[in-house]
Amino acid sequence: MSEHTVRIVVDGRELEVPKGELVIKAAQDNGTYIPRFCWHPRMKPVGMCRMCLVFIDSGRGPMLTTACTTPVADGMKVDTTDPAVKKAQEGILEFLLINHPLDCPVCDRGGECPLQDQTMAYGPGESRFVEEKRHFEKPIPISDLVMLDRERCILCARCTRFSEEVSGDPLIEFLDRGYHTEVNTFPDHPFRSYFSGNTVQICPVGALTATLYRFRARPWDLVAVESTCTHCTAGDRIVIQASQNEILRFLGVDAEATNQGWLSDKCRFGFGYINSDQRLTVPLIRDGDGFREATWGEALDLIAQRLGDVIRTSGPDAVAALGGARGTNEDAYALSKFMRTVVGSNNLDCRMDDTLDAEFLAATVDRALISDIDRAKTILVWGPDLKEEHPTLYLRVRRAAIGSVPGLVSSNSDAHLAAAAGATLVVVHPRATGLDPVADFKLTYRPGSGAELLAQLRAGEGRLAEVRAALAEGPVVALVGRTGSTEDPRLAEAVAAFVRTLPDAKILPLARRANTYGALDMGVAPTLLPGRVSISEETFTAWGDIPRKPGRDCRSILEGALAGDIQALLLVGADPVRDVPDGDLADRALDAVPFLVAVDLFLTDSAGRADVVLPADGFGEKEGTVTNLEGRVQKVNAIVPGAGQSRPDWSILDDLARRMGSSLGFGSAEAIAKEIAEVAPAYRGVTWDVLDWEARDGVVVPGGEGTQPLVYLPADTPGPIIKADLVLHSARTMYDDGVTMRHTPHLHRLAPGAALHVHPDDAARLGLGFRARVVGSSGSATLPVVTDPSLARGVVYVPFNQPGCPPLGSDPRVTVEPA
Repeated sequence: MSEHTVRIVVDGRELEVPKGELVIKAAQDNGTYIPRFCWHPRMKPVGMCRMCLVFIDSGRGPMLTTACTTPVADGMKVDTTDPAVKKAQEGILEFLLINHPLDCPVCDRGGECPLQDQTMAYGPGESRFVEEKRHFEKPIPISDLVMLDRERCILCARCTRFSEEVSGDPLIEFLDRGYHTEVNTFPDHPFRSYFSGNTVQICPVGALTATLYRFRARPWDLVAVESTCTHCTAGDRIVIQASQNEILRFLGVDAEATNQGWLSDKCRFGFGYINSDQRLTVPLIRDGDGFREATWGEALDLIAQRLGDVIRTSGPDAVAALGGARGTNEDAYALSKFMRTVVGSNNLDCRMDDTLDAEFLAATVDRALISDIDRAKTILVWGPDLKEEHPTLYLRVRRAAIGSVPGLVSSNSDAHLAAAAGATLVVVHPRATGLDPVADFKLTYRPGSGAELLAQLRAGEGRLAEVRAALAEGPVVALVGRTGSTEDPRLAEAVAAFVRTLPDAKILPLARRANTYGALDMGVAPTLLPGRVSISEETFTAWGDIPRKPGRDCRSILEGALAGDIQALLLVGADPVRDVPDGDLADRALDAVPFLVAVDLFLTDSAGRADVVLPADGFGEKEGTVTNLEGRVQKVNAIVPGAGQSRPDWSILDDLARRMGSSLGFGSAEAIAKEIAEVAPAYRGVTWDVLDWEARDGVVVPGGEGTQPLVYLPADTPGPIIKADLVLHSARTMYDDGVTMRHTPHLHRLAPGAALHVHPDDAARLGLGFRARVVGSSGSATLPVVTDPSLARGVVYVPFNQPGCPPLGSDPRVTVEPA
């Protein structure tokens, strides 16, 4: 027995368990299930439902007490089978069913209901109560996504505790007292939380149900497969459930390495686009101002002919490709190999000119794991608002800042004690963020002046002395990225370079689009080859003779198309008109390029300008792997067929390569994964078999032999300081007008909408009324005015990619005038 464990006896069996563990968890981990309703391993124990009553003897005789609130102690004896325990459990269930309606056949929770299961297993079998049950109006909508049936509620407080402890949105609460106690929201304050769907999943009865799933299917009608969510870069583990070839529900999986069971509502409910009737189902070829349907053979032959003509007349460098970050690693590898070995060009990029340097994102030194956040003594967040763009990371950082859940800290090590106490949180951002209420220090600055703030922080003088002292307390985890699209990308690297001077510090570089890191690892960047290998690395010979000169990045590709240097452009799951901050540049570039091909799920703003459009399989329709921001490779799995004649990206590119007189040599996505494991140094040995059977939570790369993966040292060059009367902060929100959200109506209507946020003093100084006109470097808009005191004076905030608002550009300098 180690110093961090104790010995207890459960039902006559002697067990060695972690010190400080709760009895209910220690018993469960060793094969003894104690029934419960209120206890959840990711929240503080409250002992409200009393269902977990057991006899516990700590040396003073046995006592009937709750297993969910009692930590283990050396020599403790636990009895879960005593007749008195069984009698107590029967009594609890009989009391819970006094008012609970016996409507299991019409309840959405029927067949997967803990109350139903435990009544069968532990209940008395017959109730002595024959009085009329209480009644409420049912169900009532407490948000756009969640319905409440108060008659079914057993007052376990799981939903209220989650909202307060985990998400920090205490919008659902107990109302009234005694017999009239109910869970509800407050008047005019709906349950508008980004994480409301979690309360539906953890509700042990049918009191909270999802509007999208109500009366759609029974559990026994569903087929299910475990997969990885592709809405954000954390790599949240989920279960996809479908019936009759239609995806109906996503559930969170409690994966310690990533999301710990929680999902944002965008991840949980953001699958509507997969079932959309607006999906592309057949290839399209431009015919005048519109399109005509074509066969796959006709469409691919036309593309092969036109690409061949461009390569012969203008050379391989006249061809470019954008995309790859919304598919699988196998799709991205196919695009990278196609461009290098078939076309002969390094002009490709998975980034939409809105993120950081490719080598920094893929191979920065001192990279952190998500789980390092739990053990950090100090956390620095200098990047996007995590609640909006990286929601499950927000939950992880928030929990670390307020302290660990009792019972999860089962060791007396210094790291665990620090986690229990809560980390010091430093947030740096131009406006209020979701983490501000739990931050120890919040630094606000004007976009364009981040370099000044960084220099002051590095010096640690004046008002920043206390912050600098906190950052000197390791271990330190820094989450760094662009706070918005007008931020110089070099600033994040400079912040990372500063973090490397701190004691025991690690870095998590942040980027958008779920598989950006996987696409970069597959070489979908102008300077990288598969496996985090530099394009100039001569020892990478798996693809034979390939170009070694760095190609064009996203912005350079668009500028080249506008200048006439790029004659053919492939868009693979990319919509630059919507995603590139300089929307005017993307708009003019796509109109100017002589030949444009789009591989996509929808006829997006960009695909609508293409000469040929090819339908692609979407999430849940193809197998493969993805890589998250910490470098964790995980599986995604198929559960439904594709729409119409759609095909996986890799299959399209493999067929196109053959028609161009070459071959990628792909027979299946699994065969591509095996090739990646052989030729990509960082991915050596990472096969589907390993991910399916040996490492269900994924494998963190790099690793391997032979050609060594790149190790990138962040550059300490934060970019110029920009002085202007007004500067623009433009950043993403969780719900926007992106193509997948646009085709997921129940989430698209939750987008906050376009608005001009200004400090109240600036609104008064500029004479702004209800509406104002803002002019940026590549666009303008007339928007409603919202005063926001969290902004620094002279800062204008406009949410990016909202309905009815064009991109305003990446230059922070703007002008604003009354409309």
